[in-house]
Amino acid sequence: MSGNHPKYSPISNSDKIPELSGQIRKLMVQVGIGVGLILILAITLLLFQFGIGTTNGNLAPVPDDVYRMDYNVYNLSSTIKNEKIKLGFEIFRNTTLHVGPKQKDSVKMYAGNNLACASCHISGGTKPFAAPLIGVVKRFPQFRGRENKMGTIEERINGCMERSMNGRILPVASQEMQALIAYLDWLGRASPPNGKIEGQGFLKIQIPNRAVDLAHGESVYKEHCVICHGLDGQGQLLAENDQYLYPPLWGSDSYNNGAGMTRVITAAQFIKGNMPFGTTYDKPVLTDEQAYDVAGYINQKVRPTKPNREADFPDLVKKPVSTPYGPYVDPFSPEQHQLGPFQPIMDYYLKEHQLRKTK
Repeated sequence: MSGNHPKYSPISNSDKIPELSGQIRKLMVQVGIGVGLILILAITLLLFQFGIGTTNGNLAPVPDDVYRMDYNVYNLSSTIKNEKIKLGFEIFRNTTLHVGPKQKDSVKMYAGNNLACASCHISGGTKPFAAPLIGVVKRFPQFRGRENKMGTIEERINGCMERSMNGRILPVASQEMQALIAYLDWLGRASPPNGKIEGQGFLKIQIPNRAVDLAHGESVYKEHCVICHGLDGQGQLLAENDQYLYPPLWGSDSYNNGAGMTRVITAAQFIKGNMPFGTTYDKPVLTDEQAYDVAGYINQKVRPTKPNREADFPDLVKKPVSTPYGPYVDPFSPEQHQLGPFQPIMDYYLKEHQLRKTK
């Protein structure tokens, strides 16, 4: 076979150079694309690690690692510090025994009902969108519109004592207050320096552009809520210790009418992400409209009266639109503030005060 056969004709070095150069350029482009993709991926991971570029600003994404921590206080060793944390958890879980009506020492009866902190802050304050308390200590001092000033964590706890617990102020220097703070501080041990985590507060809802339908709310209550809270809304007591397994939603042993939960929008957000019992934020049972209507139904029931509610929100412009009691600095009736529709009230504050309200 001849070496000059066309199929095997020799190729000079000068002929190879253009072909080789093209291959090198193609390889370099591929390498460049690969490196670029790696850099983009690395930057994206860093951004999400620090909460930048998420839909919630600098909040960590859900589910956040802070929710996967071990929050069982009974796994703590027996040290002075840890015993204080354990006491804080016991007060949190069994509030009525320590600072409420079931406390034998009347001097230490600060809560006025038999609810517990855990009645609203589910799973020891560690459930997403159930007002989790992970990192809460780091978020104070904090401005509160209800007082129109910067407030301390102790003042925030006492806001719950006077409203949700229908009681009186727990002394800042008391063993009980200090134990509660020790527990809350321990919960936030792995939270960011600013204490902000995804899932704090309640689940947002699309607020229906109408007034609450009380008849529909009643039907939702009978279908989904009666099994735990009873037809009369008085909850269920545990036979062994006369404490609530499921808390009352109205009546003398429930939160008073100055509590944040009396606001329809706030209550609807809590209900949407947590009720019926066992509901989670990513698998809600109720629709936004069902949560909205049943919240309105519950909050139209009789409950204890908070003294001096008129002193709340010294700057009335900052008052949430669904606050069910006056005074107001707008032309809308108390009934509309209680039951909606809330969009006209929100539109008013945006137009008159350039303030975009969401609750």
